[in-house]
Amino acid sequence: MSSSNGEKHPFLDDLADDAELRGTVLRRPVSGRDNIKRLVEAVGALYASQTPTFYGAIDERHFLQYKATLRAGLDLEAVGVIERDDTGLVRRVTMTFAPLDAAVSLSAGLGAVVGKTFGDDLLYEASVNEVAAS
Repeated sequence: MSSSNGEKHPFLDDLADDAELRGTVLRRPVSGRDNIKRLVEAVGALYASQTPTFYGAIDERHFLQYKATLRAGLDLEAVGVIERDDTGLVRRVTMTFAPLDAAVSLSAGLGAVVGKTFGDDLLYEASVNEVAAS
């Protein structure tokens, strides 16, 4: 799902300036194209592997599903709902992650990588090792 192989990313390439990202690993929404790109890139850095399993659309809503393994060793499944406007720009992305231990581990890992950039109130604060060991 990354654009590093030359393919178009499911939503990063079309983000509106004021786009919003919501997700189960976030305590609040993240707004703005640059902020969303920075956060998504940080998520990718925490994956040991990622395998797309579904991508489809119904009107302006696009759906993305993938499996990943975190560098911490936990398996993760993700589902994204990508909402586009009538011009094709992405206005909102909502990501859900499961199971809970992997989602909390991802949030904690993000906190270690980009927590200072986005503030203390965005991500879970436990040690990734602490979450993975529970």
